Amino acid sequence: MTDDDRVFKALADPTRRWLLDRLFARDGRTLSDLESEVDMTRFGVMKHLRLLEEAGLVTTRKSGREKLHFLNVVPIRLIHDRWIDKYTEPQVSALVHLKNELEQTMTTPDTGTTVQVHRVYIKATPRAIWTAIVDPEWTRRYGYRAEADYDLRPGGAFQTHAGAECLVEGEVIEVDPPYRLVQTWRPTWNDEGFTLLTYEIEEGENGVCSLTVTHDVHGAPRTGAQVAGQVENAGGGWAEVLSDLKSLLETGSSLYGDGGRA
Repeated sequence: MTDDDRVFKALADPTRRWLLDRLFARDGRTLSDLESEVDMTRFGVMKHLRLLEEAGLVTTRKSGREKLHFLNVVPIRLIHDRWIDKYTEPQVSALVHLKNELEQTMTTPDTGTTVQVHRVYIKATPRAIWTAIVDPEWTRRYGYRAEADYDLRPGGAFQTHAGAECLVEGEVIEVDPPYRLVQTWRPTWNDEGFTLLTYEIEEGENGVCSLTVTHDVHGAPRTGAQVAGQVENAGGGWAEVLSDLKSLLETGSSLYGDGGRA
Protein backbone atom coordinates (compact mmCIF):
# COMPACT_ATOMS: atom_id res chain seq x y z
CA MET A 1 0.00 0.00 0.00
CA THR A 2 1.39 3.40 -1.00
CA ASP A 3 1.36 6.57 1.11
CA ASP A 4 -1.44 7.95 -1.08
CA ASP A 5 -3.47 4.77 -0.54
CA ARG A 6 -3.16 5.10 3.25
CA VAL A 7 -4.29 8.73 3.17
CA PHE A 8 -7.27 8.03 0.88
CA LYS A 9 -8.27 5.05 3.05
CA ALA A 10 -8.06 7.13 6.21
CA LEU A 11 -10.10 9.96 4.71
CA ALA A 12 -12.79 7.59 3.42
CA ASP A 13 -14.30 7.14 6.90
CA PRO A 14 -16.59 9.97 8.17
CA THR A 15 -15.55 9.47 11.80
CA ARG A 16 -11.89 9.90 10.91
CA ARG A 17 -12.69 13.02 8.90
CA TRP A 18 -14.63 14.31 11.91
CA LEU A 19 -11.61 13.71 14.16
CA LEU A 20 -9.42 15.65 11.75
CA ASP A 21 -11.93 18.50 11.79
CA ARG A 22 -11.83 18.54 15.60
CA LEU A 23 -8.03 18.76 15.53
CA PHE A 24 -8.20 21.48 12.89
CA ALA A 25 -10.49 23.48 15.16
CA ARG A 26 -8.23 22.96 18.20
CA ASP A 27 -4.97 21.08 17.96
CA GLY A 28 -3.03 19.20 20.64
CA ARG A 29 -5.97 17.28 22.15
CA THR A 30 -5.99 14.22 24.40
CA LEU A 31 -7.85 10.98 23.69
CA SER A 32 -10.29 11.73 26.52
CA ASP A 33 -11.00 15.16 25.06
CA LEU A 34 -11.76 13.76 21.61
CA GLU A 35 -13.72 10.82 23.02
CA SER A 36 -16.04 13.16 24.95
CA GLU A 37 -17.32 14.70 21.70
CA VAL A 38 -18.26 11.52 19.81
CA ASP A 39 -20.78 8.77 20.49
CA MET A 40 -18.25 5.94 20.37
CA THR A 41 -16.29 3.78 22.79
CA ARG A 42 -12.81 4.80 23.84
CA PHE A 43 -11.44 1.76 22.00
CA GLY A 44 -13.21 2.84 18.81
CA VAL A 45 -11.72 6.34 18.95
CA MET A 46 -8.26 4.86 19.63
CA LYS A 47 -8.61 2.61 16.57
CA HIS A 48 -9.51 5.54 14.32
CA LEU A 49 -6.67 7.66 15.69
CA ARG A 50 -4.21 4.81 15.11
CA LEU A 51 -5.24 4.58 11.45
CA LEU A 52 -4.86 8.34 11.11
CA GLU A 53 -1.37 8.10 12.63
CA GLU A 54 -0.43 5.29 10.24
CA ALA A 55 -1.51 7.51 7.34
CA GLY A 56 0.59 10.36 8.74
CA LEU A 57 -2.45 12.60 9.18
CA VAL A 58 -2.08 12.74 12.96
CA THR A 59 1.10 13.03 15.00
CA THR A 60 1.45 12.67 18.76
CA ARG A 61 3.75 13.85 21.49
CA LYS A 62 3.93 13.42 25.25
CA SER A 63 3.13 16.23 27.65
CA GLY A 64 3.65 14.94 31.16
CA ARG A 65 1.41 11.91 31.54
CA GLU A 66 -0.81 12.92 28.64
CA LYS A 67 -0.52 12.02 24.97
CA LEU A 68 -1.48 14.94 22.75
CA HIS A 69 -2.74 14.51 19.17
CA PHE A 70 -1.90 17.02 16.43
CA LEU A 71 -3.21 17.41 12.89
CA ASN A 72 -0.47 16.90 10.28
CA VAL A 73 -1.60 18.54 7.04
CA VAL A 74 1.49 17.65 5.00
CA PRO A 75 0.03 14.39 3.54
CA ILE A 76 -3.12 16.28 2.53
CA ARG A 77 -0.97 18.90 0.83
CA LEU A 78 0.85 16.16 -1.06
CA ILE A 79 -2.48 14.66 -2.16
CA HIS A 80 -3.61 18.10 -3.28
CA ASP A 81 -0.46 18.70 -5.32
CA ARG A 82 -0.53 15.23 -6.88
CA TRP A 83 -4.23 14.54 -7.47
CA ILE A 84 -6.29 17.71 -7.19
CA ASP A 85 -4.42 20.84 -8.23
CA LYS A 86 -3.68 19.80 -11.81
CA TYR A 87 -7.31 18.87 -12.45
CA THR A 88 -8.76 22.07 -11.02
CA GLU A 89 -10.30 24.49 -13.52
CA PRO A 90 -10.19 28.24 -12.71
CA GLN A 91 -14.01 28.35 -12.57
CA VAL A 92 -14.07 25.55 -10.00
CA SER A 93 -11.41 27.30 -7.92
CA ALA A 94 -13.47 30.47 -7.91
CA LEU A 95 -16.58 28.61 -6.71
CA VAL A 96 -14.65 26.79 -3.97
CA HIS A 97 -13.13 30.10 -2.84
CA LEU A 98 -16.61 31.68 -2.73
CA LYS A 99 -17.95 28.70 -0.74
CA ASN A 100 -15.09 29.00 1.78
CA GLU A 101 -15.60 32.76 2.15
CA LEU A 102 -19.33 32.28 2.81
CA GLU A 103 -18.69 29.52 5.35
CA GLN A 104 -16.10 31.62 7.18
CA THR A 105 -18.62 34.41 7.67
CA MET A 106 -20.95 31.95 9.42
CA THR A 107 -18.48 30.09 11.63
CA THR A 108 -15.92 31.14 14.20
CA PRO A 109 -13.47 28.26 14.87
CA ASP A 110 -11.46 27.95 18.04
CA THR A 111 -8.02 29.31 17.10
CA GLY A 112 -6.35 28.75 20.44
CA THR A 113 -3.72 26.35 19.08
CA THR A 114 -0.21 27.41 20.05
CA VAL A 115 1.78 24.35 18.90
CA GLN A 116 1.80 23.10 15.32
CA VAL A 117 3.30 19.71 14.45
CA HIS A 118 4.06 18.85 10.81
CA ARG A 119 5.63 15.60 9.62
CA VAL A 120 6.76 14.35 6.23
CA TYR A 121 8.46 11.10 5.18
CA ILE A 122 11.36 11.51 2.77
CA LYS A 123 13.43 8.87 0.97
CA ALA A 124 16.78 10.47 1.78
CA THR A 125 19.51 10.19 4.40
CA PRO A 126 19.38 12.23 7.62
CA ARG A 127 22.48 14.11 6.44
CA ALA A 128 20.85 15.05 3.14
CA ILE A 129 17.72 16.32 4.92
CA TRP A 130 19.80 18.24 7.46
CA THR A 131 21.83 19.87 4.70
CA ALA A 132 18.67 20.90 2.86
CA ILE A 133 17.47 22.68 6.02
CA VAL A 134 20.63 24.59 6.93
CA ASP A 135 22.55 25.09 3.67
CA PRO A 136 21.67 28.27 1.71
CA GLU A 137 22.50 26.53 -1.57
CA TRP A 138 19.58 24.20 -0.82
CA THR A 139 17.11 26.53 0.93
CA ARG A 140 17.02 28.83 -2.11
CA ARG A 141 15.68 25.90 -4.18
CA TYR A 142 12.41 25.13 -2.35
CA GLY A 143 9.66 26.68 -0.27
CA TYR A 144 9.91 30.47 -0.20
CA ARG A 145 13.37 30.36 -1.84
CA ALA A 146 15.15 32.32 0.90
CA GLU A 147 18.81 31.72 1.77
CA ALA A 148 19.34 30.39 5.30
CA ASP A 149 22.33 31.66 7.27
CA TYR A 150 23.07 29.57 10.38
CA ASP A 151 25.78 29.87 13.00
CA LEU A 152 25.30 26.25 14.10
CA ARG A 153 26.14 26.48 17.79
CA PRO A 154 24.03 27.26 20.88
CA GLY A 155 23.57 31.01 20.93
CA GLY A 156 24.47 31.32 17.25
CA ALA A 157 22.51 33.63 14.99
CA PHE A 158 20.01 32.54 12.36
CA GLN A 159 18.66 34.58 9.45
CA THR A 160 17.04 33.99 6.10
CA HIS A 161 17.64 36.45 3.28
CA ALA A 162 16.11 37.39 -0.05
CA GLY A 163 18.92 39.39 -1.57
CA ALA A 164 20.04 41.93 1.02
CA GLU A 165 16.75 41.82 2.91
CA CYS A 166 16.51 39.81 6.12
CA LEU A 167 13.16 38.00 6.19
CA VAL A 168 13.35 35.83 9.31
CA GLU A 169 15.69 36.00 12.30
CA GLY A 170 16.37 33.94 15.38
CA GLU A 171 18.91 32.17 17.57
CA VAL A 172 20.13 28.58 17.69
CA ILE A 173 19.29 26.92 21.02
CA GLU A 174 20.23 23.28 20.48
CA VAL A 175 22.05 21.60 17.63
CA ASP A 176 22.67 17.86 17.14
CA PRO A 177 23.44 17.27 13.45
CA PRO A 178 21.98 15.57 11.55
CA TYR A 179 19.05 14.75 13.83
CA ARG A 180 17.83 17.72 15.85
CA LEU A 181 17.84 21.51 15.63
CA VAL A 182 16.05 23.84 18.06
CA GLN A 183 15.93 27.57 17.43
CA THR A 184 13.89 30.73 17.84
CA TRP A 185 12.12 32.11 14.76
CA ARG A 186 10.56 35.51 14.01
CA PRO A 187 9.51 37.18 10.73
CA THR A 188 11.12 40.63 10.64
CA TRP A 189 8.00 42.29 9.18
CA ASN A 190 5.92 41.13 12.15
CA ASP A 191 5.83 43.00 15.46
CA GLU A 192 5.19 39.77 17.39
CA GLY A 193 7.81 38.08 19.57
CA PHE A 194 10.09 35.15 18.82
CA THR A 195 8.57 31.68 18.44
CA LEU A 196 10.19 28.29 19.09
CA LEU A 197 10.95 25.99 16.14
CA THR A 198 12.22 22.39 16.36
CA TYR A 199 13.38 20.12 13.53
CA GLU A 200 13.67 16.39 14.29
CA ILE A 201 14.96 13.83 11.79
CA GLU A 202 14.55 10.11 12.47
CA GLU A 203 15.84 7.21 10.40
CA GLY A 204 13.30 4.63 9.31
CA GLU A 205 13.28 1.53 7.14
CA ASN A 206 14.26 1.22 3.48
CA GLY A 207 16.10 4.53 3.41
CA VAL A 208 13.04 6.58 4.44
CA CYS A 209 13.41 9.20 7.18
CA SER A 210 10.76 11.23 8.97
CA LEU A 211 11.18 14.98 9.34
CA THR A 212 9.03 16.50 12.09
CA VAL A 213 8.71 20.26 12.43
CA THR A 214 7.22 21.45 15.72
CA HIS A 215 6.46 25.16 15.85
CA ASP A 216 5.38 26.71 19.15
CA VAL A 217 3.72 29.98 18.17
CA HIS A 218 2.49 30.94 21.65
CA GLY A 219 1.88 34.67 21.79
CA ALA A 220 2.26 35.09 18.03
CA PRO A 221 -1.14 34.46 16.40
CA ARG A 222 -0.29 36.20 13.11
CA THR A 223 2.86 34.15 12.75
CA GLY A 224 0.88 31.03 13.61
CA ALA A 225 -1.71 31.76 10.95
CA GLN A 226 0.94 32.32 8.30
CA VAL A 227 3.00 29.19 8.98
CA ALA A 228 -0.26 27.20 9.08
CA GLY A 229 -1.01 28.42 5.55
CA GLN A 230 -4.11 30.35 6.62
CA VAL A 231 -3.12 33.78 5.28
CA GLU A 232 -4.40 34.52 1.79
CA ASN A 233 -1.70 35.09 -0.85
CA ALA A 234 1.06 34.21 1.64
CA GLY A 235 1.75 30.62 0.57
CA GLY A 236 0.92 27.31 2.17
CA GLY A 237 3.13 27.60 5.26
CA TRP A 238 5.03 24.61 6.62
CA ALA A 239 2.87 22.09 4.76
CA GLU A 240 3.88 23.56 1.42
CA VAL A 241 7.53 24.02 2.39
CA LEU A 242 7.90 20.41 3.56
CA SER A 243 6.08 19.06 0.51
CA ASP A 244 8.42 21.04 -1.73
CA LEU A 245 11.46 19.85 0.25
CA LYS A 246 10.37 16.23 -0.15
CA SER A 247 9.94 16.68 -3.90
CA LEU A 248 13.36 18.29 -4.26
CA LEU A 249 15.22 15.63 -2.30
CA GLU A 250 13.44 12.67 -3.92
CA THR A 251 13.22 13.88 -7.53
CA GLY A 252 15.78 16.66 -7.82
CA SER A 253 13.04 19.13 -8.77
CA SER A 254 10.92 21.58 -6.80
CA LEU A 255 7.14 21.30 -7.05
CA TYR A 256 7.18 24.65 -8.83
CA GLY A 257 10.25 24.16 -11.04
CA ASP A 258 13.24 26.48 -11.14
CA GLY A 259 11.04 29.53 -11.21
CA GLY A 260 9.74 29.04 -7.68
CA ARG A 261 6.20 29.44 -6.44
CA ALA A 262 3.56 31.00 -8.66
